[in-house]
Amino acid sequence: MLSPFYQDQLTEAGCDEAGRGCFAGPVFASAVILSKDFYHPLLNDSKQLSEEERNELRIVIEKEAISFAVASISHDEIDRINILQASIKAMHISVNQLKPKPQLLLIDGNYFVKYKRLPHRCIIKGDGLYASIAASKYPWLKLTVMSI
Repeated sequence: MLSPFYQDQLTEAGCDEAGRGCFAGPVFASAVILSKDFYHPLLNDSKQLSEEERNELRIVIEKEAISFAVASISHDEIDRINILQASIKAMHISVNQLKPKPQLLLIDGNYFVKYKRLPHRCIIKGDGLYASIAASKYPWLKLTVMSI
């Protein structure tokens, strides 16, 4: 079962990316702020769900999240700045779109470049541990299909 939050004092946004393993195409990232009481029985690491379950969750998250945003970086820019920097840039762009602004970022993975003055925590396999990180996998699903 996923933890609903990392801590209970600050507004958290979970962040994750998709597309880093691809040989071509854009990389996507999203950021999601969930309410402290958000719960959905299917919410989990997206790799453990069927396509139908992922699509169902995308609709729920987009409807019920306090805020969510998606950003993508083109393959041309990836070639210029590298895939890691492109993933981080996409996360920064998605966080910048959130309203209200989060007070803490939870990043799935082991590396992140600080965004403005916002504290962050890198959490390896965080999409299997925290609800907001797991939820950040779903808003970009619709966009990745449309961009292929």
